[in-house]
Amino acid sequence: MDMDTLTTDNLKQLFETVFQFRPADKVLTFIVDVPNDNLPDHDQWLARRSMAYDWWQKASSFREDIGLETVQIFYYENVGSNNNNLPDRFYAVEGSPEQFTAEVIRLKGKEIPMAEVMAETDLIIAPTELSATAPCKMLAKEYDFRGTTMPGFIPEMLPALNLDYNKVHERIMNMKTRLDEAVKEDIVFDVRGTEYTFNCDLRNRKATASSGMFHDDKIVGNLPSGETYIVPYEGEITGNPSGSAGTIPVQFGEEIVLYRIEGNRAVEVLSEGKESDRQRHMLIDEPAYGNIAEIGHGVLGEFGLQAVGSLLMDEKLGLHIAFGRSEHFGGIVSPKSFNDPAKVVHIDRVYVESLQPDITIKRVVLSYVDGLKETIMEDSAWTV
Repeated sequence: MDMDTLTTDNLKQLFETVFQFRPADKVLTFIVDVPNDNLPDHDQWLARRSMAYDWWQKASSFREDIGLETVQIFYYENVGSNNNNLPDRFYAVEGSPEQFTAEVIRLKGKEIPMAEVMAETDLIIAPTELSATAPCKMLAKEYDFRGTTMPGFIPEMLPALNLDYNKVHERIMNMKTRLDEAVKEDIVFDVRGTEYTFNCDLRNRKATASSGMFHDDKIVGNLPSGETYIVPYEGEITGNPSGSAGTIPVQFGEEIVLYRIEGNRAVEVLSEGKESDRQRHMLIDEPAYGNIAEIGHGVLGEFGLQAVGSLLMDEKLGLHIAFGRSEHFGGIVSPKSFNDPAKVVHIDRVYVESLQPDITIKRVVLSYVDGLKETIMEDSAWTV
């Protein structure tokens, strides 16, 4: 299966737009996760590894044109969940990676400390099965690199790589300005004719614009990209609890799970059903999973793109709410907040019709410190 349809020139132009290469940029590194017994291989994952290998080869061919000295690729055993910490060891393995598994890279590869790879690289690209965004964001601050993560990338996303990201940047900066000034965001959901409201506390927080251009120091974000996100206030200031409260509905198949939110945490599942029971037990086992970690405002739907069945792309189409880890976005919930390191997660729930057909965002209203209110979404479409 061949996932790649980008020519060498297309790829070079994409990288130049995304990274705006500097004279100091000398080492570009691809990092790619591989299957194991707990998470077996599948066609899209195999094709993504092949794409990464192809991009590595093409980037190696034009590295001198963009001032790079080294373009390298490393593999690692998948970490079991989205946005969990990366393993301590990477592997340099020769040859095409279609048949690579955790066992194969250990047997055939050269083991290299993850910290050593991070310390020597200037730019990182992570086309992975499980999202490496959270750990890469934190590592970038420690090791001073820039990068882009591409979890779950599939061929249907290729049109998104050809967008005018200058226009995307302009659009999301407009949203960032509003979120930076707001102190509350009220989200009203329509679930099969019944309304639920989540009042989100935005005090003590600034939004982040993720436009697909990673030109600033120590910055990592998704590609494709096109969203402005903000971490709700999590109540970390003594004597100043979070005001985030209400009900958040999420559709799993035919079932609607209703989470009761208090203090920016999902503290109870109000609904009944098989998935409701599963979510209820997840909150009991891992209270940190219930943290409301992000409110995302994707704009790529305005650029004519459609849902493709992968969070990397679909969350950029409209409103999404994430549960779990938040410290990589500027919050306080980190892997240490979880009881089991294997269950560290940051998971997005995306409110677009193709993914949650029975839930509509009836409206989203921002409240500002001066008391003014502004409606920014109606019937799942942005109005600003």
